[in-house]
Amino acid sequence: MTMAPLQALDPELLRAFVLIADGHSFTQAALRIGRTQSAVSMQVKRLEDVLGQRVLSRGKGGSIDLTPHGRYLLSRAREILALNDEVLATFRSPQLAGTVRLGTPDDYALSHLPPILQRFAETHPAVQVDVLCASSTDLVERLKAGELDLTLVSAGNEPRDWPSVSLWRGKLSWITSLRYAPHRQDPLPLALAHQDCSWREAALAALDKAGRRYRVAYLSGTQVGTHAPVLAGLAVTVCAITALPAGLRPMRPDEGLPSLPDFGILMLKARGPQQPVADALAEHIEASFRMDHASNVSAA
Repeated sequence: MTMAPLQALDPELLRAFVLIADGHSFTQAALRIGRTQSAVSMQVKRLEDVLGQRVLSRGKGGSIDLTPHGRYLLSRAREILALNDEVLATFRSPQLAGTVRLGTPDDYALSHLPPILQRFAETHPAVQVDVLCASSTDLVERLKAGELDLTLVSAGNEPRDWPSVSLWRGKLSWITSLRYAPHRQDPLPLALAHQDCSWREAALAALDKAGRRYRVAYLSGTQVGTHAPVLAGLAVTVCAITALPAGLRPMRPDEGLPSLPDFGILMLKARGPQQPVADALAEHIEASFRMDHASNVSAA
């Protein structure tokens, strides 16, 4: 028996659903889309007809809630829309050529940039991306001096009154060795980056507040450089759990070290003339982080 073909999900129906879910309001979604409230309600009904399940429900006082199927759909709808928008932007944009100078801390270069730059090269083959790896503080100075077009930095390093785009936010973790236990030593041996590193400041502030004795045993000009003494079992460090080398692990809350704050990854643009190639890369980086975040949420 031949099965009937599945219906396609209309991105505009998904977009209306996401806007309603984000604002918990049909009215706000209608204003953002530029349609009437009744038209948006019809879009939701069409989406539910295609799925065969309700995704939104009205609570007391007119509140809008997600059903269990709606919660399942939301993160996947974001991922579909991010990919849809990226494809459309790629085909509708004029062919770009030129060079864009991108700065990044080395740990982001390892954990985030490879797939982003690979996808950008596929869609913009005539654009050359020159990448400079340095500390966030150094990258900010180079951006201000006009030596970079874009840069990624850790939140807290951005200049005052300088526009920034938030790309990602997550928690810092203490990192120790899989084979050794330097975290059991007293005072606690630390491998940290340079004096201006916001992660370093967060780690020391947390230890001081908890009254835990420590010594800075190893210093590195970059965060990635702190991994070597940790691998050797000589110290612990602090970083985001995005791409840890084999042999390292994040510490558990019950292992005695104080909790660390969240941190963010920001993107800063130069204040010089607008460059089409720099704008294209900036939009691509922002869309890639959104898409990767949606994928991680779906997998969780």
